[in-house]
Amino acid sequence: MPALDPQEAKRRLHAPGEIACLDMREHGQYGEGHPFLAVPCPYSRLEALVGALVPRRDVPVVLIDEGDGVAERAATRLAAMGYGRIDWIDGGAPAWAAAGYTLFKGVNLPSKTLGELVEEHWHVPAIGPDILDSWLEQGRPLQLFDGRSAGEYTKMTIPGSRSFPNGEVAHRWDALSPGEAPVVINCAGRTRSIIGAAGLALMQPGAVVLALENGTQGWALSGRALAYSSAAGPLPQIDRAASRLRADAFMRTHAIARIDRVAAEGLAEDPGRTTYLLDTRDPAEHAATPHAAAVSAPGGQLIQATDHWIGVRRARVILADDTGLRAALAAFWLRQLGYETYVLPDIESWPADWRLPVGEPPPDFVAPPAISAGEAFARAQAGDLLLDLRGSLAYRAGHLPGAAWSIRPRLPAVAGRRVLLAGDETATALASRDLAEGGATSVHGVTGDASEWRAAGLGLDSSPDAPADADAIDHLFFVHDRHDGNLDAARRYLAWELGLVAQLDADERGEYRLDALDLRTACNGLTS
Repeated sequence: MPALDPQEAKRRLHAPGEIACLDMREHGQYGEGHPFLAVPCPYSRLEALVGALVPRRDVPVVLIDEGDGVAERAATRLAAMGYGRIDWIDGGAPAWAAAGYTLFKGVNLPSKTLGELVEEHWHVPAIGPDILDSWLEQGRPLQLFDGRSAGEYTKMTIPGSRSFPNGEVAHRWDALSPGEAPVVINCAGRTRSIIGAAGLALMQPGAVVLALENGTQGWALSGRALAYSSAAGPLPQIDRAASRLRADAFMRTHAIARIDRVAAEGLAEDPGRTTYLLDTRDPAEHAATPHAAAVSAPGGQLIQATDHWIGVRRARVILADDTGLRAALAAFWLRQLGYETYVLPDIESWPADWRLPVGEPPPDFVAPPAISAGEAFARAQAGDLLLDLRGSLAYRAGHLPGAAWSIRPRLPAVAGRRVLLAGDETATALASRDLAEGGATSVHGVTGDASEWRAAGLGLDSSPDAPADADAIDHLFFVHDRHDGNLDAARRYLAWELGLVAQLDADERGEYRLDALDLRTACNGLTS
């Protein structure tokens, strides 16, 4: 399995055909700078993540690391899982930068950049916090919707905003009766405000739809207070017939293909293509009528964080739904991102045993034999090596006395040692295999978490400065507290979003397939 120089890797990533670029580094390393098309798949959880991200075993895969040999170790693991076309970038991310290519900060880069390109090319009408606040004070009729997930809405939102994840407003339009009142879509920053407003304007022609400039962060930066701990109420019932009619009209207008289950099976059986099947409904609907063949990927969140679900560039994506509307909107946006998309409606009528032949089941992870935290503490005092594989910030907050923080790509030398692992089942199972191969005489997992350890009467140690920030590679410190009152972090985050398009080279910009649209007319010319 040869290493690629950065120039050849760059050429392959932008060439026609499917390819997966997987970043083996941990979340903090990835977020501090990665190639534009690199999908996060940290080595600490590689085998648990890669099957969903890259379901076809013979798709070309390019790995990137920190130039520290982790990609080569990962290639061995992937080969054992049946992946047959694996390469890695010689020298990793540092070599990529040395070759003159940009390492992009942040996460969900293709999705975030889509929002900025849509704003640039389609002129999505927007409203600033000053005007919105004056409208609210005047009691002017309007609908203010938060397009993020319900959990994000509860954390903080604009006072008076209603939780309505992107895609759901168009789906439930008839229950809202907005009349001619403007609809304002907000998120925490820019992307879901822009995408949510643009999508609703296209789905509901003639409606007055505006994106709130810079979302909750822009509202806070204007000196206004946010609302915290707001309960996300239930979404209203829908008129299924009306939703289906809107979906049909939208698919006709934008040439989005509707397929049935037989056609979906045919696509999935194509040995030369990767196919994903994703359920775009609200998570509560997915949970109420689960279908193992369709992974839950709520439409608005899917477009916000596409690389969480899809690891293969230029793959086929089948979007499932009940009426087809939310799937059609997600299909439209994924097409702008360069994917081949299809809509598979009527999910609630699927046979319970129906499966789409895509990918392989995830491997079974053998957890190490378990011991109690009390026994682990005693054994650590007697000389066993106790490693805490939980998140670095969780370790700082409280860990078993004698435990050292570690993570799979940086496990210490263990030849001849007995090793004890604290952490979740996936992390300990995967690390235990590496430790056994590294010569550990035995590996055991420690049951429980910090709350259970405290409840059992064990005194925990805290270490606010250990591991040091430079060693806490699992945590992204880049503007991490922008939603917790750090206005300087909010400014830097918004500047980062606004600067994304300028960082693109011609190949990166060429990954998008933006339709020729102008939303100023779709919103009756109302701008702020």
